Amino acid sequence: MTIHFYNTLKRTKETFKPIDATRVRMYVCGPTVYDYAHIGNARPVVVFDVLYRLLRETYGEDHVVYVRNITDVDDKIINRAAESGETIGAITQRTEQAFLADMGALGAMPPDHQPRATEHIPGMITMIGKLIAAGHAYEAEGHVLFNVASYRAYGELSGRNRDEMIAGARVEVAPYKNDPADFVLWKPSTPDQPGWESPWGRGRPGWHIECSVMSEKHLGPTFDIHGGGQDLIFPHHENEIAQSTCAHGGAKFVNYWLHNGYLMAEGEKMSKSLGNFYTVHDLLKEFPGEAIRLALLKTHYRQPLDFRKVGIADAKKELDEFYLALRNAGDVKADVPDHPPVAVIAALSDDLNTPKAIAHLFELKTRLNVARDAGEKALLKGELLLAGDVLGLLGQSPDVWLRGAGHVGGLSDADIDALVGQRIQARAAKDFATSDRIRDELAAQGIILEDGAGTTAWRRQ
Repeated sequence: MTIHFYNTLKRTKETFKPIDATRVRMYVCGPTVYDYAHIGNARPVVVFDVLYRLLRETYGEDHVVYVRNITDVDDKIINRAAESGETIGAITQRTEQAFLADMGALGAMPPDHQPRATEHIPGMITMIGKLIAAGHAYEAEGHVLFNVASYRAYGELSGRNRDEMIAGARVEVAPYKNDPADFVLWKPSTPDQPGWESPWGRGRPGWHIECSVMSEKHLGPTFDIHGGGQDLIFPHHENEIAQSTCAHGGAKFVNYWLHNGYLMAEGEKMSKSLGNFYTVHDLLKEFPGEAIRLALLKTHYRQPLDFRKVGIADAKKELDEFYLALRNAGDVKADVPDHPPVAVIAALSDDLNTPKAIAHLFELKTRLNVARDAGEKALLKGELLLAGDVLGLLGQSPDVWLRGAGHVGGLSDADIDALVGQRIQARAAKDFATSDRIRDELAAQGIILEDGAGTTAWRRQ
């Protein structure tokens, strides 16, 4: 099926044509590891995880290469170490592991490569040297800066004029710059800061050069898709284009630029002072990761998203309905087709329209609930599971989800099983007062009992 994406660079929806259909290449900017990831950081992870799944479905699992970097050298990390007294290595290692665990809880598949910036310093020094030799960069007082005036196409991605770019980048006005718009490729390090020896003295890379080098290392100088949040369009992605294009003699850097929209929380910009600054780590203490994922995917990736806790609670209830439908169809084995339903793939192939794809999941669930023929139920069950998989949803056992994975806190499974057992004994003894009391006690704690022929199943609301 033909895939179409909205290309930020061209400002229009285009047909996706990979450079090499046997090796489709995608790079997405990853985290700077100095603190827990907030929900705004999680949105691109989930969005481009769905894209990764779509590409693997379309071109084959072995024909897609997904790279997402780890920025483990940055002034934010240095400042955090100075504030906390913790070593930089300890901060980056601990925070990277927390990021991977939290994103895994949201159902994000690991990328094929996850390079760390500190592993690619020699490559950064080499690329900076090329830029200097070609007249696109210059050394000044231990710094190396990109000469923006040397690249005439600068600004095409963001569509900003020179004055807007200077203001938007909040550039440092420094006497060593030839032009206020010039940006740092390399900067000096003090003895107490991390640094590497280079032709320009001991120092460390600027943020932008890191992604150019890591993407080239794993995907080549020109590749198919570069993704990230809308906030990265300028200056980060604009600068990546400039330095990568100039370092390779004008060769095109990326063919398709995809950016997810901004995220607000509870109707406001996220702010700790407003009490709406949500880290994924903290949200996972209240909600299952799959519900957070569904809440993120219910809005089209290019649209602004107002992320609310009530939205996660609604997504949790919707997932309960999906898993209940699958459990109720437990009398038949799923007849899983070779590929997800055409309607779901068509929706995702149209600029990753996750809301429309999710709507098709609801249709499948409704049809499964009313199906009576065993063959039809088996097919619908298989289609629903496979449709969910391409969205990163419905991958758990219905019993596991309904009995616990979809809930945080409260009675344990063992406690509930014990009470259900007592109720079964009470019913057998015709002690209906005790039976009703136990049912009411469990209902008060969000536990729903479903009596069947000689059995009682339970689930959490």
